[in-house]
Order: sequence, then structure tokens, then C-alpha cells
Amino acid sequence: MRELENSFLHLVRLGIGHVAEVNPQPIYWKEIEILANRHGLLAVIVDGIEKLPSNVRPPQELLLEWIGEVLQGYEYCYEQYSKAIAELAEFYNTHGYKMMVLKGYACGLDWPRPEHRPCGDIDIWLFGKQKEADKVLGEWFKEHGSRLEIDKSHHHHTVFEWDGFTVENHYDFVNVHAHRSSAELEKVFKDLGKDDSYSVEVIGKKVYLPSSNLHALFLIKHMVSHFAAAEINLRQVLDWAFFVEKHTKEIDWNWLNGMMEDYHIKDFVSCINAICVEELGFEAYLFHVVQFNPALKEKVLADILNPKYPRKEPQWLIPRLVFKYRRWKGNAWKHELCYKEGMSSSFICGIWNHLLKPRSI
Repeated sequence: MRELENSFLHLVRLGIGHVAEVNPQPIYWKEIEILANRHGLLAVIVDGIEKLPSNVRPPQELLLEWIGEVLQGYEYCYEQYSKAIAELAEFYNTHGYKMMVLKGYACGLDWPRPEHRPCGDIDIWLFGKQKEADKVLGEWFKEHGSRLEIDKSHHHHTVFEWDGFTVENHYDFVNVHAHRSSAELEKVFKDLGKDDSYSVEVIGKKVYLPSSNLHALFLIKHMVSHFAAAEINLRQVLDWAFFVEKHTKEIDWNWLNGMMEDYHIKDFVSCINAICVEELGFEAYLFHVVQFNPALKEKVLADILNPKYPRKEPQWLIPRLVFKYRRWKGNAWKHELCYKEGMSSSFICGIWNHLLKPRSI
């Protein structure tokens, strides 16, 4: 692995509070900044820099610039993110709906410093009441003279804006049209999604959380879908690692391992677990599944750090279609690692998936 990636991983380990060997390589700070922003980990990198000797830190002017970005783009944003979630939960609670947060905010609760995890979309599950809740929200928008609308052009969730954040309101946990196995898996998610035993208060408002089994399977499936299609970043790997670190005793590992075997994703998850242990410094016993192919793990890590076919696509239709096809072919090894279906079956499902929602092309 190149010196730059080694330096980056060294700083991430330090930033999350783990022991890291002294890095003898020179640190190219501007390149580190590019990597940190790509992976959503600038705040973690700044935390790591605080543990470096003063003579190997970045120039003072650059460090102060990064600290300013962390204060504004991470910490202040997290404050606004939490506020938006609380106000959205209050709206649903007032109208008789229970709101569960998935991924982002729920993951952040497991980080040592939740405010240093980047804020993204607000993913919610309304315990099967999405359609009627969207109707109520749409009427509320109109009554209050808002120009906001609910976008129904996406698979497995509707989309709307709330207090400056994009909300994805899930009626399915996964896109059931993308792969045949996803439709099977959705039944499992729906059953797990009935559990309303877990909740927290966010600025005094009740917000539901997924059970440990639901969140474990959902985080894995989310990584699988994005990795096989295009890319994942190191922040998503840390989401998984921090979640397991905090909830490993609550997860039914026999059940989860069985699910991974059934859906042909155990080898991929084993590679992710190995990265969590070897590169990020988490304890091996937490993950229960740590047997892996070293060469495959290095290939997965290299693609995470520097993907050959990133998610960003050309703007115009024909170049975009050509790029998507080349990416699909180039990522065949990822598909084989992550899905039990063959490429031909998935190609047909993919075409049907785009025909159902043309804006996804």
C-alpha cells in the first residue's frame, strides 16, 4: 500500500483513540486533506493530529483552517442535525406516528465523539406507516404555505427536505427490485422492523432506534449494496466497527452468521472485519467472524481507499450509460463477492429497476 494511505490510516487510528505505531513516512498534508474529505473523516484526522508530536504536525495555518472546518462543518452541523431530528420526531409523535432513525444518527450514537461523524441524510422508518404519514406531511406543507414537496421518484423510500436536511422516509429497507435476494431479505427486515423496544430522547423528543439485530443486518446490507455497485468509504467501515464494539453482546451472532451464509456475504464481511482489526485497531474478539483471505482483504481495502470506479458519474446520458456499463463489468469481482445471484440475473433486474424509476438512469 502506498505511503499516503498508510499515513492516512495511521492518523485515523490515532483519531479514534487507538494505539498506532510511529509512522516513519513523511506526511503529505494536502493529499491527506483530500483523502479525509473523501472519506468524511476530517474531524477524526484533526483528533489524530492532536496526538502527534508538535514537530510532525501540519503547518499552523493549515491546521487552524481544518479546525475551523471541524467546528462549522461537523460540530455545528451535528447540533443542527440533532435539532432537525428532534423537530421531525415531534411532528410525527404529535400526529400519532413512531419515528425510527436508521444509519446516520443511530450510528453516530456509537462513535466516541458523535459530533465528529459527518452529518448526511436523515433516514427514517415509520413502522409501516410511511404512506399515510407522507399524506399528512404533504397536507401540513400546504397548510403552512411551504413550497416543499415529497419526492416519490426513488426506490424504497420517499424524499423530502426538513430544516435544511434531506429525509429519506423508508417504506422498504432495501431496494427490492435491484436483486432477487433483496426481495427475500426485505421480509426479514420488515419482521425485525416491528420491534419498538429501543428509543432515546433527542432534545427532549422520543426517537426510536433499530434493534441490534436489525441494525447489524441493515449496516451490512447497506455496505454490500454500495460496495458492489460503486464504492464505500472508510467512515462506513467505522460505523460498523463502532456499532459492533458497543453492541456485540446484544447481537445474535449465530443468527447473523447464518444470514450472511445464506445471502453469500460472509466473505465480504470477514474482509471488513479484518480491516477493522488490522488497519483500525479494534479488538478481534468483538466481531466473531475474523477468518479471511489476506489477498482478498487487501483488494477490498484498496478499493475502499481509492476506488477504480467511483460513484460520481458523467453528466450527459450517453457517456453516463457507457461509464455505468464499464463500472458494472469492472466491478464483477465485487458482485461475485457480495451476491449469490449471477451477473446475468442481476443485469436483467438492474434494467427493470431503472425502467421502474427512470430518474435513476
